[in-house]
Amino acid sequence: MNILESVKMAGKTLLSNKLRSGLTMLGIVIGNASVITMIGIGEGGQKFVTKQLESLGPNVLFVVPGSQDTQRATFDVPKTLVLEDAEAIASQVPTIVGVAPEQNSNQIVNYRNKNTNINIIGTSASFPVVRDFKIAKGRFFTDIDNKRNNQVAVLGHDLVERLFGSVNPIGQQLRIKNASFQVIGVLEAKGSNLGVNYDEAVLVPITTAANRIVGRTSPYGIHLTYIVAAAKNATSMDAAKFQITNLIRLRHKIINEDDFSVESQKDALQTVDQITGALTIMLAAIAGISLFVGGIGIMNIMLVSVTERTQEIGLRKALGATQQNILLQFMIEAVIVSATGGFIGTAIGVTGILLVRALTPLEAGISPVAIVTALGVSGSIGLFFGVVPARRAAKLDPIVALRSA
Repeated sequence: MNILESVKMAGKTLLSNKLRSGLTMLGIVIGNASVITMIGIGEGGQKFVTKQLESLGPNVLFVVPGSQDTQRATFDVPKTLVLEDAEAIASQVPTIVGVAPEQNSNQIVNYRNKNTNINIIGTSASFPVVRDFKIAKGRFFTDIDNKRNNQVAVLGHDLVERLFGSVNPIGQQLRIKNASFQVIGVLEAKGSNLGVNYDEAVLVPITTAANRIVGRTSPYGIHLTYIVAAAKNATSMDAAKFQITNLIRLRHKIINEDDFSVESQKDALQTVDQITGALTIMLAAIAGISLFVGGIGIMNIMLVSVTERTQEIGLRKALGATQQNILLQFMIEAVIVSATGGFIGTAIGVTGILLVRALTPLEAGISPVAIVTALGVSGSIGLFFGVVPARRAAKLDPIVALRSA
């Protein structure tokens, strides 16, 4: 009996037991769909975070208070950076073209009968240029606003819709911590960067934030959440990082461990790639367990099938079928079940990725490598777990098989 006849016979046998065949391949279907969807979601998450970091600009450096070890060890980051550090970077580092200090705090914002807890960001007039933000309405505050501690505010796009609705926000008055602020501008929608959603934030002059909202919490000056510095170009990034590090070490009179860290977009991207890559592998491994479980299901059902078809096996062997013929048929049945389940699972997985892409901000990707790997693994699992029941069927003695029927 040739392979084609074995395939036809295996197909007829599986079709005659549709429910059992369907239940057998269910584990493979779930496994394949899970692997492809999880890898797609993992890649989508990686693309999403990478896109957020790239939106910061290719030549941006972040000066963050506390050493890297301190940042990992505690949530209470020390207030080691002050406004004077940002001013020194702007005036003394030749490879820098702009500096935007930021001081973040959560405060209650009131407008008439509406109030909400919002992130208040104190910053300088160079913020839109350094962070690549555009003004949708009105204007951004100036250096004069900072020098005079003017109580003016620029709002994020989503916050305007929530507080003002269809009312033009320019010229309206907000209350932040019992101080009145005039709205002078609205930012274009951009989303969140590094965990800060600027579309839901209020930006005010940093001196005003320190004097009227947060207060002086550092004996050395106005403390900062971080400093953002824009280098002249991509080739000057390393030089800018070196110069900023040396300048702040001199200002802080540091001898041993730094009380700050300077991070570039490249550093952040490498960290993100490592984290998301590890998460993708973990998700794929978890989903791959269901493929293994599906293979065990194939073996169990095939063993039951051998028991149920003892008479058929005995009759075929009595008519001249060899052990190889019986072995081949049962192996082909196992491979057909797993391969069919693999194709169905792949279709479900691709559909799931398309739904994730349509309903979420994640740009989930359809990975050809993941599809080929999942199909190959599912077929191999059927072949591997089909060996035991196939060998058991092939070794049945025809006389014993016919008697036991």
